[in-house]
Amino acid sequence: MASTIILKRRITSIKSTRQITKAMQLVSASKMRRAQDYAFRSRAYRDLAYHLLQRLNAMKEVERQPLFAKRPVNARLYIVVTSNSGLAGAYNANVLKLLAQSLRQDRDDKVVSRLIMIGSKGAQFARRLSGVELLAVYTDVKDQPTANDVRPILTTLIAQYEQEDVDEVQLIYTMFKSNILQEVQKFQLLPATLDAAAGKPADEAVISNFEPDVETVIEQVTTRLVEAQLWQAVLESLASEHSMRMISMKNATDNANDLIDDYTLEYNTARQSAITQELAEITGGAEAMNG
Repeated sequence: MASTIILKRRITSIKSTRQITKAMQLVSASKMRRAQDYAFRSRAYRDLAYHLLQRLNAMKEVERQPLFAKRPVNARLYIVVTSNSGLAGAYNANVLKLLAQSLRQDRDDKVVSRLIMIGSKGAQFARRLSGVELLAVYTDVKDQPTANDVRPILTTLIAQYEQEDVDEVQLIYTMFKSNILQEVQKFQLLPATLDAAAGKPADEAVISNFEPDVETVIEQVTTRLVEAQLWQAVLESLASEHSMRMISMKNATDNANDLIDDYTLEYNTARQSAITQELAEITGGAEAMNG
């Protein structure tokens, strides 16, 4: 049994750690509520963007647009959303696991893999990979990002696709479903064809007039619709990150409470044993003196 001094130090140390995890839990809960509201408010916009892309896919003119062009996949670009900090449970591990599986499949299929990482944790992982080109790293995404925050990423991926440096763009992020359920998803951004991915047939195209011309309108609209999906993925990932960090810190706080209870019981037992030993020694000494 450890001495009472060692046990007391352990209890003090764990109490200090509990204060930190409790504070982080409260901060994450506050950030999670704001990020959740932010993500929920823009989901309708993302869904509308998805619906409009379905409508555009029904138009013959999109066949001549570079963002809709289908090519044999010889090079694939992944946009991967991770966090800048840890202590968020399996948030980053789940995303990077799906990325690793995709990279292995590309290697087996002789497909060149390129990466754009959002978040320093993903960047640390990507820098250790061999045979994979890391194009860019973005670590300055705010808790409530705007379209301007994701526009540099959008510009890079569109340039890569239009210049035919890559033949497909995949987005890997964490979808926020509830406080206790977050799911990693992989979604095709480019080419912007949704025939199989949409899950339902596209609506028939509506006869419309386009100004200045149909090609210019489709190009500009498609860019904005892809941006909406990228932006929403970042929002969903932020809400998932804060939720998983809140749960992780709550579990750490609960574990600290359990350890404090266990060590307190052990401390009291050791203290009682020491008191009993001292009383026995005093009693034995008194009897020896009387004898």
